[in-house]
Amino acid sequence: MALTIAKASDTEKITINLGLIDLGQIDLLVQEGFYSNRTDFIRTAIRNHLGTHAEVVRQTVSRKTLVLGLQEFSRADLEAVKKSGKRLRIQVLGLARIAPDVSATLALAAIESVSVLGAFHASPAVKAALVDRIH
Repeated sequence: MALTIAKASDTEKITINLGLIDLGQIDLLVQEGFYSNRTDFIRTAIRNHLGTHAEVVRQTVSRKTLVLGLQEFSRADLEAVKKSGKRLRIQVLGLARIAPDVSATLALAAIESVSVLGAFHASPAVKAALVDRIH
């Protein structure tokens, strides 16, 4: 099981609704050159706000024994877990990814539960098989 830091391409698209006045103020800051675009403003605002809560996040990650960043599971990883007779409890803050060549049968045999704060990438068949184990 490899732990790596998520790359910029490992992002999820979200949609938010903003009031017209807030949106207008963002557009004004973009127009005045403080930010390159709306997305730049929103990402900066989110990072700054998360920074004010960094210690709480750190303590919670530690307390809940979450993996922070990207945790990827290959077919070989899951086959080794299955062979050992154990089952994984996947707990990730960031991105958990199961390789596309992992079958639903192998995922069921090797994974006890999945708890992801962020994004969980797996084939539709694996997600369907694990649906009652994803929290």
